[in-house]
Amino acid sequence: MSAAAQAANSAEGGAARGGALMRVSGVEMRFGGIVALDGVSFDVGHREICGLIGPNGSGKTTMFNCISGFYRYTVGDIVFDGTSIKDLARHRMVELGIGRTFQNVALFRSMTVRQNMMVGHHYRGTSGFLSNALRLPRARADGREAARQADELIELLELGAQANLPVGGLPFGWQKRVELGRAMIAAPKLLLLDEPAAGLNHGEVDELGALIKRLRSHFSLSILLVEHHMSLVMQVSDRVVALEFGRKIADGTPEEVQRDPEVIRAYLGEGEEAAHV
Repeated sequence: MSAAAQAANSAEGGAARGGALMRVSGVEMRFGGIVALDGVSFDVGHREICGLIGPNGSGKTTMFNCISGFYRYTVGDIVFDGTSIKDLARHRMVELGIGRTFQNVALFRSMTVRQNMMVGHHYRGTSGFLSNALRLPRARADGREAARQADELIELLELGAQANLPVGGLPFGWQKRVELGRAMIAAPKLLLLDEPAAGLNHGEVDELGALIKRLRSHFSLSILLVEHHMSLVMQVSDRVVALEFGRKIADGTPEEVQRDPEVIRAYLGEGEEAAHV
């Protein structure tokens, strides 16, 4: 193992140690006899963009599913903003401050851009079922606040021209922005982006990189990014964590990880140049 990988695996290593929003500590996840995550540890700091990379089958999506409550990890812990999420129900993740997008967008295709975004506000609303059914004052106030926040996000995401159009008729790149807005309207402290560049062309990927940085700045949030598009990861990330076969092999700045021999070997095989990563 390289010196960079050894430092990355140290419990005391990493730029965000001591000031982490989320701390992943020795997490293991098994499916029968298959080890999907093997003692993985890393931090995501406040207002940090962290890229999570690795070849297919390295455990990236499994880690995302552990953080968002879809999977129950068997060993170790994930502590988010001082709270262990190990035994929390999946719906509690949004309440806690964890938002997520998916590689394949899951939007209500017949609803408009604005309506899709307002759906995400449901998790923050203070009115209950009866209040909404009877359109009581609290429910109306929640509706006004949802509309206000949706309009703010529509402007930030440059979706004004599409705001009242059905999502199903929009190009895929615009649908990706709508999904981002729906995740953001729940006001997450940590946003999990699952391959946001999938299906986008080169120009759209460049726009996405600028948008990710703009969201971090505007909302002062942290972002954990799983992405195969390496130029995007290296462009936007403050720090990059690399996995292989469920193990962490590197953790550092984009430049450090690009040069790490373990990462080069995992992606390209022995003897290749780091510039290709």
